[in-house]
Amino acid sequence: MGKATIALIGHKDMRMHPVEEVKPENQTIIIHFILLGFAFHGKMQLLFFTAVSIVFLATMIGNSLIAVITTIDPALHTPMYYFLKNLALVEICYSLSIVPKMLVTLLMERKVTSFTACALQLAVLYFLSLEKCFLLGAMAYDRQVAICHPLHYSTMMNRNVCVKMAIGSWLSGVPMAVGFTTWLFTLSFCGTNKFDHFFCDVSPVLKLVCANTTLFELLIFIALVVIVMIPFSLIFISYLCIIHAVLQIPSGVGQKQAFSACAAHLMVVTFFYSTVGIIHLQPKSRLSTTMKKMVSPTYTVVTPMLNPIIYSLRNQEVKQSLRRCFDRRLRMKLLAGLFFLMA
Repeated sequence: MGKATIALIGHKDMRMHPVEEVKPENQTIIIHFILLGFAFHGKMQLLFFTAVSIVFLATMIGNSLIAVITTIDPALHTPMYYFLKNLALVEICYSLSIVPKMLVTLLMERKVTSFTACALQLAVLYFLSLEKCFLLGAMAYDRQVAICHPLHYSTMMNRNVCVKMAIGSWLSGVPMAVGFTTWLFTLSFCGTNKFDHFFCDVSPVLKLVCANTTLFELLIFIALVVIVMIPFSLIFISYLCIIHAVLQIPSGVGQKQAFSACAAHLMVVTFFYSTVGIIHLQPKSRLSTTMKKMVSPTYTVVTPMLNPIIYSLRNQEVKQSLRRCFDRRLRMKLLAGLFFLMA
């Protein structure tokens, strides 16, 4: 990604698309991409901008609150909330990597992103998506140990184990994010520098490549399936063990409580993997570009906001912690933590 990609385009394209001429080979260097985004105008554009801004603000506040209270409240210093804090940080980073630029381009007539910025955004999105996969796997394993081995929970899920699992989750997406993004943006681009999306996703960028991308698509598909199936298999096996353990509980109330402890995580997993399968596992799938663009806001804008709601509103411990955070002793810590996260 250190060099811009060389593209062969004609004189008409040179007038239409901002490029930088390279002599004497009659070649050009693409220095930025034009995002076509959403075809909203007037009141509709203002309404969409307002809705996205509100959701983004709710996302930042909700996830920041979770990150802060799980850090400063000793009652929430457990493995489940440690992983929940990491998930909240992932959602904050994910939203920051897409939504601010999206809001700016909504207000601008010329929606432009630099070549390097596009590559960096795609690498960050791959990194965070894969990190979230492994983090959800770690959270499923935590729930399995808590329900199937309650007497050994504190030993099996001690602080050292949790830290190693969290670090492993954060590092899991680095090789693929760097490797495949570097490979993609060293391919030859030609014909145009416009793509029909509101952020740099792999599918619209691939359509601008004039080289044969069959090998790239095959390898990225295999890599995604292999990497994503590791945490997915852990989640699947964990829930099989959980279901078996819960069915052994004689009390109906006990079964309900056990399933309730996993409901939030299961909802997030289902929604996340369904969107990943539709959008990312098939870079040039039969799903139309317009349809992909319309589906994308659900996992780029809405999902990061829903996660804190799903995990918090149904959790009495989080609610009680939020109340405690507003007493005199913890109020200043909360404000300082929020300021640090939003800075």
